[in-house]
Amino acid sequence: MSTIAFIARMELKRWFNSPLAWSLLALVQFILAWVFLLGLNEYLTQIQPLMVGRENAPGLTDLVISALYLWAGLLMLAIMPIVTMRVFAEEYNNQTLTFLSTSPASITQIVLGKYLGLLLLIMIMLFMISLMPFSLAFGTSLDWGKLFAAMLGLYLLLASFAAAGMFISSITKQPIIAAVATFGFLIFLAVLYISGQAKGSSSSLFAYLSHFGHFVAFLEGLFNSTDLVYYLLFIITFVLMTIRSLDNKRLQG
Repeated sequence: MSTIAFIARMELKRWFNSPLAWSLLALVQFILAWVFLLGLNEYLTQIQPLMVGRENAPGLTDLVISALYLWAGLLMLAIMPIVTMRVFAEEYNNQTLTFLSTSPASITQIVLGKYLGLLLLIMIMLFMISLMPFSLAFGTSLDWGKLFAAMLGLYLLLASFAAAGMFISSITKQPIIAAVATFGFLIFLAVLYISGQAKGSSSSLFAYLSHFGHFVAFLEGLFNSTDLVYYLLFIITFVLMTIRSLDNKRLQG
């Protein structure tokens, strides 16, 4: 376990030693802050006056905070491929993967350590995003159940993105190809959800196979064990595929 933690710590340190990490974090925060302020302004000036006196009217959490996490999930379709493209592809280019493979750490420990590093980075991103909704607690009451459900849903969504991106990074030596392939795969999953929700051709199977079909449930404040199991199985599958891919490359020399 100490080996996995050490690799995760080194992976996170390597990430923040690069200007790319700081640039991406700043870009994500800027775009989402803009979305957040626009949504809040629209709610206060246009939507809230219309909700006065209505029973069971949607509140700030439903109309502003959930929308913020939805936009965060969509934005990460483009950001996560950039984050994961260098996990193993960069190791190939720097010819350091062979060194890692011959170290006392096993392939499983290397993969789990690198994935844990990604999870820690995602946690930092989620914390920064969530500072905006938390700030509203000083001036109004929030639906904390829906807020934490949305946070959990976004974390699971990004963790699954990271698992898929890490696997794709393990099968190519070019970071750009890894990023493009990961982006294409994530877009395909998003298209599955859109196809599953299309009028006249809706398919519950397509919606179930897509990440966003399960993510939307969390945004609505619904915690279903089926959605949790979906993400866990997806993550475990791609982590195991990454281990298998690297094992095969090691055997092939």
